[in-house]
Amino acid sequence: MSAEPASDRVRLRRGANRAEYDRDAVLAVLDAGMIAHVGVTTPEGPIVLPMAYGRDDEWLYVHGSVANAALRAAVGTDICITVTIVDGMVVGRCPFHNSMNYRGVVVRGLARKVTDADEHLRALRLVSDHVMPTWDSARAPNAVEIRQTLVVAVALTEMSAKIRAGDPIDEPDDIDGPHWAGHVPLRTTWEPPVDAGDLPDGISVPPGIASLAGQRA
Repeated sequence: MSAEPASDRVRLRRGANRAEYDRDAVLAVLDAGMIAHVGVTTPEGPIVLPMAYGRDDEWLYVHGSVANAALRAAVGTDICITVTIVDGMVVGRCPFHNSMNYRGVVVRGLARKVTDADEHLRALRLVSDHVMPTWDSARAPNAVEIRQTLVVAVALTEMSAKIRAGDPIDEPDDIDGPHWAGHVPLRTTWEPPVDAGDLPDGISVPPGIASLAGQRA
């Protein structure tokens, strides 16, 4: 464990030895993830939705349709955003000690609707390029598409990570027993790009997309 949490709301109590509060380490997990789960309290009750996200040094951005009820309900309220990466399965000598190796981040804070036009466009680019770097190689979004997209920001202030790696933690009496223990690493990689069925001849894969092939996702 390193550094100190920004608040008790993001202090890990269960498994505190796996806590990570160092800002660079937490941001590294956000950069490695792809999907955030956004928890919002709506008039109909709480809801958690998966969303693409992006960030700069100060803000975590999520976006959706202006008709997205959860995002609209989030504005001006306290929300929770989580990102989880599963790195493998941990197999104990007893199923009670099965676990996962993972990296997870929790970000909590007041959701702010992005209204400044320049920040709105920049946030859309950050979200888009975090998922797939195509902003510079694709058609730019038009004014109608931009107006149809709601962007919500949460300050990268109250956040923490929890990271597990390595072997199972078994009972001492089981160590010399007959049962296998270990971990099964999980690795995901990008496959080579596949042209759309209606793609005209002569259009090549943008370098930013082509370079993904073989990289870990």
